[in-house]
Formats: sequence, C-alpha cells, structure tokens
Amino acid sequence: MKELIGQLLQDEGLLDEAGLLAALEQQRTEGFKRRLGQILLEKRVISEEQLLSILARQFRLPYVKKIDRLDNDSTILSRIPIDFAKKHHFIPCYKVGEELVIAITDPLKIHLLDDLRQFLQLKIKPVLTTTAEVDLAINECYGSQKDLTSQVIRDLEGADYTIGLEDLDGTEDLLDMANKAPVIRFVNSIIYHAVNDSASDIHIEPYEKDIRIRYRIDGVLYDTPSPPKAVQRAIASRIKIVANLDVAETRLPQDGRLKISLGEKIVDLRVSVLPTSFGERIVMRLLDTNVDLLNVEALHFPDRIFKAFQRQYMRPNGILLVTGPTGSGKSTTLYSVLNTIKSRERNIITIEDPVEYQLEGVSQIQVKPKINFTFAAGLRSILRQDPDVVMVGEIRDRETAEIAIQASQTGHLVFSTLHTNDTTGAITRLMDMQVEPYLIGSSLIGVLAQRLVRVNCVHCKEEYIPDPLALEALGFDWAGPYKRGKGCMRCNHIGYKGRQGIFEFLEIDEPVREMIAHRASSSAIRRDFFEIRKAGILLKEDGLIRVKQGTTTVDEVLRVA
Repeated sequence: MKELIGQLLQDEGLLDEAGLLAALEQQRTEGFKRRLGQILLEKRVISEEQLLSILARQFRLPYVKKIDRLDNDSTILSRIPIDFAKKHHFIPCYKVGEELVIAITDPLKIHLLDDLRQFLQLKIKPVLTTTAEVDLAINECYGSQKDLTSQVIRDLEGADYTIGLEDLDGTEDLLDMANKAPVIRFVNSIIYHAVNDSASDIHIEPYEKDIRIRYRIDGVLYDTPSPPKAVQRAIASRIKIVANLDVAETRLPQDGRLKISLGEKIVDLRVSVLPTSFGERIVMRLLDTNVDLLNVEALHFPDRIFKAFQRQYMRPNGILLVTGPTGSGKSTTLYSVLNTIKSRERNIITIEDPVEYQLEGVSQIQVKPKINFTFAAGLRSILRQDPDVVMVGEIRDRETAEIAIQASQTGHLVFSTLHTNDTTGAITRLMDMQVEPYLIGSSLIGVLAQRLVRVNCVHCKEEYIPDPLALEALGFDWAGPYKRGKGCMRCNHIGYKGRQGIFEFLEIDEPVREMIAHRASSSAIRRDFFEIRKAGILLKEDGLIRVKQGTTTVDEVLRVA
C-alpha cells in the first residue's frame, strides 16, 4: 500500500498539520477535481522539485534533476509527434536493449506508459523530472534546426510558391505547422526556432545568388539553414501579409507588427522591410509579452553603483539619463526603475518609440512622426497631465532636451536615454544640441552607462586561461581562476546563456556641476570623477568584477567595453 503524499510531505518537514488540513479542505470544496499536490504547488507551499521527489518515493521511481543523456533516436522520435509529447509532458531519453527510458512529469499517467509500450513495442522505464527539463529536452530533440528547418527547406524545393491571403491569427500556435503551404511552414519555422533559442532578432538578408538567415542571440549573430533563392519573394510576401504591410510595394521601406503564440507564450514581432540591390531585407525583432519586468535590485548592479543610482531615482525632480549603444538594455533598465518606483500616489507617463512592454499602472504613449506627434510635441502635452514622473524614450534634439529640462526644474522627475558611449559623453552630447551648460548642470542628476555581456552557462562552466593580449588590453592583472562555458545542450553548445549588464554611473555632484558650467571636456570630467576623486566605477572595472565572480569572460568584457 502506497503511503499518502500528505504524510510523506509531513515526514520530510515540508508541510505542517495546518497546511495539510487547509489544502484538503480546498480540495473537498472544489469537489476533488484537483490533486493535493497541484493545490500545494498553486499555494507555493512546496516547489515542483520537492513534490516530484516525494512522488518518486511514493511510486518508487527514479527522480532526476537534470536530463543529462538524450540519444535523439530518429526512429523513435519520428513516430511520436511533437504535439503529443508536449501535451503529455514526456520525452524519450535513450534506449538500452529493448528498454526505453522516458522522462515524465506525472507518475499517474499510467495510460500514457501503456500506450507507448504497445505502440513502440518496447519496455518502458519512466523517470520523473520537472516540466522545465522536459520542455528543454523536447526543444533539443525536436527543435533542432538541422532536422525541422532542413525538412521544410527540402519541401520548398520545386514547390508551388503561390501563397494565399490567409492571415496569422494572434492566437495561432506556431507548433501547428502541419498541412500548411511550404512557404508558410518555413516562415513559421524560423520564428519558432528564434523564440526557442531566445533570439532577439531575425535577419533575412538577400544576396545575388542566395539568402542568408541569421538570429541574434545574446547580442551575437548566428547563421541558420537558408532556403533556395527562388523563394525569396514568397517569404517576403508572407511576412508582409501577416504584418499588415503593402505586399505590392517593393521600392520603399516599411515597418509593421504582428503577434504570434508558441504554446502559452505570446510574442510580439516588430518587422522592418528595407529594399536592397538584391531584394527586400527583413529584420524582425522579438518582444516577449510574457516577460516579467524586473525591479532594479535584480539588475545585478555593484553595491557602490546601486546605492548612488538609487539615491538619484528616488529624488522628486531632476533628469536621470541612461546611455549606451542600441541593444545595450537601456529600455529594460528604465522599465525596471519605473516598475520599482510606481505607486498609487504617483502619476507616471511615458512617451516611447515604440512602446515595447505594457507596464501596469503607467500611462504609455506611442510617438507618431507621420502626423508630427514627436517626442517634443508629446512631452509638451504630457506636462499638462499633472505627472510626477515622465519617461522620454530618447532625447534626440534640442527642443526635446529643453522641454525635459524645464519639466525637471518645475518639480518633475524625468528619465530618458541618449546614444553615447560613456557617462560623460552625455554631457557633451547635450552641449552639441546647443543646450546651455548652466541648464545641464542645474537639472541633470545622474548618468548611467551600460553594456550587456553574455553570461557563462552555469551547467558547463569550466576554468580556462584567457588570451594575454586581451588581459593587457583591459589592464587586468588578476591571477584567476578565470571561468567560461564549455558548451552543452542547455546553452545550445555556445557556452553562454543569457546576458547581464555592466555599468558605469556618473553622479552629478558640485565639482561636476562646476566643470559643466565652465564647459569642461568630457575627458576632463571623466578623469576628475573616476580617476582623481575615485567617486565611481568604470565600465571595464565593473567587467572585471563580473569576471572575478565567474559570471562572464575576459573576451566578453573586451568585446563590449
């Protein structure tokens, strides 16, 4: 007789008597429609890992935290549709003789094991693991570019490239690619893989004799299998149709948006079409609408920078700028600040181009240059809405800069971005816009510069010896040990998984204000603040901190800083 799960959880000290009784009462109230474990998970009394370890003990099954072995047996995978594997949360791992080891998330799916046993004519040995591990393994086995995309490309060869005007419904799942025309399947396939690989952009680049398709993953472009040149126009037409663009217009640039789903994940895509000598070049930027916005504490600031930055964004008025090149995470930082400081007592309004993520409790405005609704025009109107905090997507001209300064001097806290390489360069940039130095000094309260470095994969991290020339270029004289990712299935064999910011913060104190008033150069301000007074940390110094922590590599810091 199996022990009851409630008793096992109590024996392990994961659940007390009161918690068990409350969960049992909820189960009874719901008419026993859900299991006790599901209720405890929903209440966050226990984690999925704790529940599965108890279920493994109850059903006498092995429990594995990580699926370390996947044989990718094509004869077995070809007989199990991906939709079926995703629906029932299982994955075939490897075969030993006539026994197939499969990873499952629910030991009570006895019928699934029986069906697989009968269908595959193999003995089935189940092991328990988490839903995240099964999803990762499914993507590794079924979602490899080599298999799915290559098959679609083979289907394109010699196919009919005529495409209909059927539109992608916002609720259509990209996994449902069966019975689609080859071109539609191919477009769905490249978006599907981009989402699975956590790409930020998809590049479709036409050349004289071929097409190149590349994904930008963690800031770096990677090639993927490319289709025949003959389908170039059909692919462009398909993307234009779903992005509500003019299919007949091939001479002018166009911009559009579309929304797709991948399982429960909703993704917005911004589409840019640009005519070139050999056809239309298309870039699609992926914006995950399911992303959980961070608070500032989760951005991994060094303590010294965080305290100085926090002092400024908690002030009632002034201008706080975030600088860096395109794709350096400026918008994410500003969204995180707004998410941290928002409250019922504060009226927060933003004006952006475009509005990337919807932030609850914040009024967000999209600029529309075609009707002359610019940052300056929008900011002027925002100030009549009695705001406490204003975020301007980017200060691009003198007019916007002066209105932002006026807003800060009349009791508003203003956040914005500038495209400069470092903190002191923002001051020079504002002066280049013909903004008076005394206005800059009196309103600017801080400038944050940032870059994004790729993070070492935690699953395959190992020690290595970095290139001495890279160490010399950065001025690093640390003895080590240095860490890097070796490459595994969890990081797509790249060695990096995800990105993290490195930062530099210039706090506008009295000495800096005096230097601004006397039109000091950015290099002079930089030398005084960071080198002579040592009042802040440089980008490369923050990079060294991350290298010492084993977070990233010397090559990454050299690449961005």
